[in-house]
Amino acid sequence: MMTSAKPIFLSLLLTTILVACGGGNKPAAGPASGPAPGGGMPPPEVDVITVTPGRATITQDLPGRLQAFRSAQVRARVEGVVEKRLFEEGSDVKAGESLFQIDARTYRAADASAKADLAIARQNVERYKPLLEIRAVSQQEFDLAAAKAKQAESTAITAAQNLENASVPAAISGRIGRALVTEGAFVGKGDATLLATIEQLDPIYVNFTQSGSDLLRLRQAVKAGKLKRADSAKVELLLEDGSIYPQSGKIFFTDMAVDSSTGAVSLRAEFPNQKRELLPGMFVRIRFPEASAENVIRLPQRAVQAGTQGQFVMVVGAENKATLMPVKTGDMADGDFIITEGLKGGEQVIINGLQKARPGMAVKPVPLDTEKSDTQKPATSGSAVAAAPAEKSVHEKPANKN
Repeated sequence: MMTSAKPIFLSLLLTTILVACGGGNKPAAGPASGPAPGGGMPPPEVDVITVTPGRATITQDLPGRLQAFRSAQVRARVEGVVEKRLFEEGSDVKAGESLFQIDARTYRAADASAKADLAIARQNVERYKPLLEIRAVSQQEFDLAAAKAKQAESTAITAAQNLENASVPAAISGRIGRALVTEGAFVGKGDATLLATIEQLDPIYVNFTQSGSDLLRLRQAVKAGKLKRADSAKVELLLEDGSIYPQSGKIFFTDMAVDSSTGAVSLRAEFPNQKRELLPGMFVRIRFPEASAENVIRLPQRAVQAGTQGQFVMVVGAENKATLMPVKTGDMADGDFIITEGLKGGEQVIINGLQKARPGMAVKPVPLDTEKSDTQKPATSGSAVAAAPAEKSVHEKPANKN
């Protein structure tokens, strides 16, 4: 009896242990079991615009460099030791204002001597006049006295100019740079020593070039009726950080010939610069209208992506599913492309939220807030820049604004 009861006891003990440890076929509950049935994630929101064909003014962006309206080098016109610098570096000076003072003691003495010699020479001429009339002196003696008077006058003028040039004046009004010499320096020996440079900054020039082939292409498009000439002659200035200079300028110089070495035409624009925000040597971009196009579609640059098969956009199609659509771009700038192929109008193109949308995925389209988007829009988009021409721009006036 004792031997048969032992296996039964062990079997009951093993069953009790399995129940206590959670054995059996009961499923474990907890976070690892996943969401409850029917509780899926909502589709992601994406900003979209409904594209509409309209009229666009095609502009071209070209690199340029700022140049002072006028520039004058301040040089020593006489020899001597610099005694004083009479201006503050980087300040505005006026034409005729004294900038440097050169030791003038020698020139002051020479001026006084020349004036005394001139006075004596003139007195001799006046004294010889009545004597010549009574033939007390010959005509040759009188002419010699007159010649000496003219020579003394010339010497006096030179001495006066040297004395005046010892106080070095500003040739033009403008902003003066750093001084290139210090007090105690000996200047003007042999050559006219450069002391400083003055630049007139208001207005200011922008020098740039345009490709001769681009110019020919546009002229042919206008002649063929594909484009119309732009009405506006004003141009815009884009700073190095991508911002637009608040004041417009005008083009007033166009070279009539194409440079044989570069194949480009030289142009120059002029901009007001009252606040001296633009400085010579800065690199900028010029945006100017070239032609007008009708019935074209434009998109912000960040909406166009590039892949191995070319450029494409994401649109919201049937059942609010994201769909990839191949496109081709033409002229562009200011973050905008003109779409030449792929879109006909009416499509909802995804502008923001592309990272959340995949082809075939359901999304929630939200109309793009254009005012907010303009303030947050980046200057460039890496993928789009690599996939499209980089020197064109467009400003569009849509026929219908959504």
